[in-house]
Amino acid sequence: MKPALNINNLHKTFFKGTINENHVLKGIDFTANQGDFITVIGGNGAGKSTLLNAIAGSFLTDEGSILIDDVDVTKMPEHKRSKLISRVFQDPRLGTATRMTIEENLAIASIRGQKRGLKFGKNAKSTQFFHEQVKQLDLGLEDRMMMDMGLLSGGQRQALTLLMATLTAPKMLLLDEHTAALDPKTAEQVLNLTQKLVEKQNLTTFMITHNMQDALRFGNRLIMLHQGQIVVDLKGEAKQKASVHDLIELFKEKSGTLVNDDAVLLG
Repeated sequence: MKPALNINNLHKTFFKGTINENHVLKGIDFTANQGDFITVIGGNGAGKSTLLNAIAGSFLTDEGSILIDDVDVTKMPEHKRSKLISRVFQDPRLGTATRMTIEENLAIASIRGQKRGLKFGKNAKSTQFFHEQVKQLDLGLEDRMMMDMGLLSGGQRQALTLLMATLTAPKMLLLDEHTAALDPKTAEQVLNLTQKLVEKQNLTTFMITHNMQDALRFGNRLIMLHQGQIVVDLKGEAKQKASVHDLIELFKEKSGTLVNDDAVLLG
């Protein structure tokens, strides 16, 4: 089986050559298979978001390579990687057009990565398709398709953003703390929807979370970053059987860092 993602010796330093120099990624090596749902944890400054930004192409890395589905994207600009990658951010307002309707947002998402002019197509067939897709969210929004996106609640908007990100199956789905701004009940709904969409399309997914229980509950693989390196990589049965206590003990063993509270892991 060819890997869906292959990262080799990835380094990234910000403000190089200044007093603020910060070597964030320190030789990351990682391979993911098609359909891997990987949860990512680690404290502040561990490199979680920097790793996702590197994959997405938000900046070029200093050293190493990134291959997605055998395509070398290491030096590919972010807008070209959008053909391969979908991303959902922490802020529900990002990733959607506030003054456009639900249906218009979905229409734009449906042609992600394609060459297009200033207009997108709309017909009875596409309208019916969007209606069916939104109905699966079980939020009643399928009867409000002409409502502006900006009038929705944060949870509704994030659920739609997630749907839009997976409307045309990407090679890679990046979820950057996409439930952190939601209340616990809504966050749980969005997480369950995430699992449903990922499993339905067998999407290779990275999900950063600040909740160790969620990191263990969701996905088939868990990685823990510390000081720019992957110090724990749990998959399969080992992940299923692991507890939060096990994670803390593994972190102490692999990093050599004593843990006084969860902030070291999830700051």
